Formats: sequence, structure tokens, C-alpha cells
Amino acid sequence: MKCLQLITVIAFSVCSVVSANAGVLTLSGTIYDKVAAEADFEDPCCSGLVTGLVSSTLAADGLPEFVANDGDGDITSAASFDAWWMDTNGTKAFDLDLTETAPDSGIFSYTDSAFFPIDNELAGNEGRNHNYHFTMHLEGITTFRETDVFAFLGDDDLWVYIDGKLVMDLGGVHAAVSDTLTGADLMAMGLAEDTEYDLDIFFAERHTVASNFNIATSFRVKSEVPAPQVLLMFGLALCAVRLLRRQSN
Repeated sequence: MKCLQLITVIAFSVCSVVSANAGVLTLSGTIYDKVAAEADFEDPCCSGLVTGLVSSTLAADGLPEFVANDGDGDITSAASFDAWWMDTNGTKAFDLDLTETAPDSGIFSYTDSAFFPIDNELAGNEGRNHNYHFTMHLEGITTFRETDVFAFLGDDDLWVYIDGKLVMDLGGVHAAVSDTLTGADLMAMGLAEDTEYDLDIFFAERHTVASNFNIATSFRVKSEVPAPQVLLMFGLALCAVRLLRRQSN
């Protein structure tokens, strides 16, 4: 009887969580704090938009590789670029929530023209108004259809990989720039509609004083980290198994 009561409670909780999360897509990842004295941050400046700085596919460690000439895009070397994705001044787990722009629109967005997610944290602001120097790696699972779009507007570097392939390339220290990717573009690269692929977004804020991060997409996106309702369903299943075993004894 207690197990049946627990099943009822869990089922109600699942419904509540699903309802609360309706209209929100979440990408989870890590922010790596940097300081102005580190290579590639603050000085030198400013290259402007530079494409072709990183590998067309992710390396075995799941990260992009610097493939341009030393100094291109204000990046000192491959070694300095590798340090972007290392804990040199602290890290922070980060969830980025994209909310539906209108009910049942299928368009989800995140908009921030002052994107400073680690102000006064980790290495701190270094005497400035904001913590201007950091990198971020967001991960998720995505599916798409031919007519879907993924649009970005921001600064500085932004690279998007789907299925380990570079699909958006906005490198360099620059003012806010934009780009748009469509499902048709992905199909031309050999990817298929309604198929789950890994999504990796790499972002760097490298110079004072602006930081913009804006996404609008109709791609379906979900976090690689199990959502609360998934964990609840798992608990429900375990309880049901326990009940069945007791009844069979």
C-alpha cells in the first residue's frame, strides 16, 4: 500500500515538473574563468570577425582545435587556445534556459545584451564593472527538420558543432555579429531530419566592455544531463518493480 501511495506521489510530481518546464529548453555546461593577464584575453585586440580558426570537427577530447597561424584571431598559439577550456582561474556549472517566444510558436530564445554570468565570482572582476574574461562550453542533444533555423547574435568567439561537425564559425575578438543556420544547411552536410545529434556550443568573452549572447532557434534541444522528470520516472519504475516482486513472493 505504501508503495502504491509513493507511486501516486511520484506520478503527480512528474506531471507537475513537466508542466513547470513546458516552454523551456535547457543547455548545460561549464564556464571557465580567465583573467586579463592570460594569453589571448584583453590584449592584443581587436582582430574582428575571423573564420577558419578552429578545426572542422571536434578532437577526440570533444573540444575544437586551433588550426590557424599563431596570432590569427588574436590567439597566440594552439597551446594558449587549449588553455581556454582548462581550469586556470576556476570554473562554474551553468544552465542556459531558452524560453518559448510565444505559446506553441516552436521558437525558443535566450537574449542578453549584458552577458556577464560570473560577475564577482571565481577570479572576480579585476577592478572592473564586470568579469569580462571567460569561456563557456554548452552541451545538449538536438534534432531538426529542413525548415528549422538556429540564429545567433553576439561577441566574441562563437563556434557551434553538431554531430562533431563545425556548423557555425564566428571567431575572433569583435563587436556583436550574427549568423543563421538552417535544417537545410545541415541536410546538405549529410545530417538527417528527426535524428538526435550531439550539440556543442563554444563561446569566449575576451575583451572589455561589451558582451552579447543571443540565440533564437526552432531546433529541438535538450540537455545531456537527465532532467528532474526523468529521474522521477526512474524512481517510479524502481518502486513498481519492488511492488511486483513483493506480490510475486
